Parts: sequence; C-alpha cells; structure tokens
Amino acid sequence: MPIDPEFPKNHQVIGKHSTSDGDYLHLVWGPGRSDAESSTNKEVQEAYKARGEEYVPLGVHGTFVAVDWDSCISDGACIEACPVQVYQWYRSEQDVPAIEMANATSEGTGDDHSREGRKDYTDKPDPIREKACIWCMACVTVCPTTSIKVDEANLPIHEEEAKKFS
Repeated sequence: MPIDPEFPKNHQVIGKHSTSDGDYLHLVWGPGRSDAESSTNKEVQEAYKARGEEYVPLGVHGTFVAVDWDSCISDGACIEACPVQVYQWYRSEQDVPAIEMANATSEGTGDDHSREGRKDYTDKPDPIREKACIWCMACVTVCPTTSIKVDEANLPIHEEEAKKFS
C-alpha cells in the first residue's frame, strides 16, 4: 500500500522534527497505519524483535518531501539517489524507537548516505533536510514500496501547519 497521496487531508500533524540549528524542520503526520508494508515485511519485523522494540504505526514524516514510515521497508534507495542529501538514517544520530522521532531535534548531519548506513530494518530514511529538495524525483523513482511523495504543491500546507509549532 503506497503513501496516501492525500495524507495532508486525511491525517493531522502529530509532531515536528527539526534540526538543532533551526535551519530545517519537517512535520510528522498521523495516525500511522498498522496494515502497511513494514508491518508484514519479514526483515523489518525480525529487526524489531531483535531490538526488543514493539512495532507500532509511525505515520508520515515530511509534507512536500514525505515518507510514509509505515510503508517504508528501509531499503535505502532514496538515501543513495538523493543528490542533495535530503535524507538521513534517523538512527544515525538518535538510536531510539522510531515513535520517539515524532517530536525530536536532530543535528541533521547524518554522515552515511548509503544503504549500508542503516542500523537495521527498524531504521528509517528521515527527510531531515526537506527544504533542500530540488524536485528531481529521484527518490520517488527508486522507492520499491512507493512510500515517498514529493509534491511542491504541499509547500503551502507545510508552511501553514509549521506556524502552529512556532
């Protein structure tokens, strides 16, 4: 099940993830979906079990560069494809359960922009530098589960919703 193309209409903002210098932020949209690809993916579920973490629905991270963390199986193709490093593995800075990233602050300096930078299949590509996007659509093209939506038309929605967190 791909990312909901109408997620800003069908979900609500449940958090904000920003960089500590304030240069970047993205919104987190929920509720998440318990029936998406990562809930049935063997590698993802085994990784959660190995960590002793409960698998829970996570929602969508980002608005105009949006990743449905419930559909995402942590393939990493988007991280490698992005020419401007919008994404980083969220666990590269904060090795905590993903649900804790709904209202988090990160440095946004994830060093490893390759599939190998993933801690395990519980890690997710985080659009931490969302506003750096150049609309090339490379990440959308390579995503095996169609978990990513890049849509410049969602920029005003992001700006309006972000005001509520100022």
